[in-house]
Amino acid sequence: MRFLFYTHSLVSDWNHGNAHFLRGLCRDLIRRGHGVVALEPEDAWSLQNLLADQGQGALDNFSRAFPMLGSTAHGADFDHEAALDAADVVIVHEWTDPALVARIGRARQAGGRFTLIFHDTHHRAVSAEGEIAGLDLSGYDLVLAFGETLRQRYLDAGWGRSVFTWHEAADDALFHPMPEIARTGDVIWIGNWGDDERSAEIGSFLIEPVSALGLSATVRGVRYPQAALDALQAAGIQYGGWIANALAPEAFAAHRLTVHIPRRPYVENLPGIPTIRMFEALACGIPLISAPWDDSEGLFAFGRDFLFARDGGEMTRLMRVLLSDPDMARELAEHGRRTVLSRHTCRHRVDELLAILAAHGTRQVRDGLAAPAPSLSKDAAA
Repeated sequence: MRFLFYTHSLVSDWNHGNAHFLRGLCRDLIRRGHGVVALEPEDAWSLQNLLADQGQGALDNFSRAFPMLGSTAHGADFDHEAALDAADVVIVHEWTDPALVARIGRARQAGGRFTLIFHDTHHRAVSAEGEIAGLDLSGYDLVLAFGETLRQRYLDAGWGRSVFTWHEAADDALFHPMPEIARTGDVIWIGNWGDDERSAEIGSFLIEPVSALGLSATVRGVRYPQAALDALQAAGIQYGGWIANALAPEAFAAHRLTVHIPRRPYVENLPGIPTIRMFEALACGIPLISAPWDDSEGLFAFGRDFLFARDGGEMTRLMRVLLSDPDMARELAEHGRRTVLSRHTCRHRVDELLAILAAHGTRQVRDGLAAPAPSLSKDAAA
């Protein structure tokens, strides 16, 4: 089948974690023999910031890391109706311009045979409710929400006809252990500052424990204000700025443990939704300690896949324990990786997507899924 993704950006992951998930999805769909086209606005803020921060070389690195993937930029003159007419399944991300969201919906209502899906991977449904409420989703067949509480928010508000929970996941073709890399540091955190949505938590669950224990630590991410950079420096934490997602597995492999620090809107209003970095880190087989969040959907095994720290003092204690007990750290990392590989990879999410489409897609899509899958050469299936 032919999948068309309306993305904010596929080629840029600068402060844009959804690109991680999309790349894994597209890779797996292509592996299964489906056609994939990704569109993104020519003025996407993530791409513009990436180019300003890193230059053209960042896009060259993307092409080398993901040679099977590409994206087409669209502007004012782009023929969206022609693109839609060539697709079987259209997935529109919630960062898409509201006017374009409505235009795509009208094309479906005007007789488009494709299955039209709206995909929400953010907390704006609670933090900027008016923005989501203002979207015209009347022409959309399905909504995919990346957590059960977000799905319930859509249902309660009457946004969309059929709403399904569809968590993000790790691209295990990319995220895996790299035992050949020497561990030269104690702690790494890969995460963006996040508009003060977790500034206090970064202090209490990362900066203060690292400082108290005198650990070697690294932070990678963007949009850190000067006060945050000063705090990292005072704690002896190395700040490395942006890191391409394709290089994150190497960064994890060079450290002995990592932490998960969710944004406050998720903890307070959308429980059950971890950041995608948690799936990715566990897939890499690195021990993980998390700041508090409510795993209300039972995604993980408490105390076996990772450890919870209720406050900064407990984070300090757990860091000390893991760093002094390599057997415990190894057992934790191995269990967490097994859980991700058994439940939370992009392959699993493609399976879920195809099952949803088989039951709720348009006739064109259901017929396409019922047809024999295209045969793949050995090279194409690799």
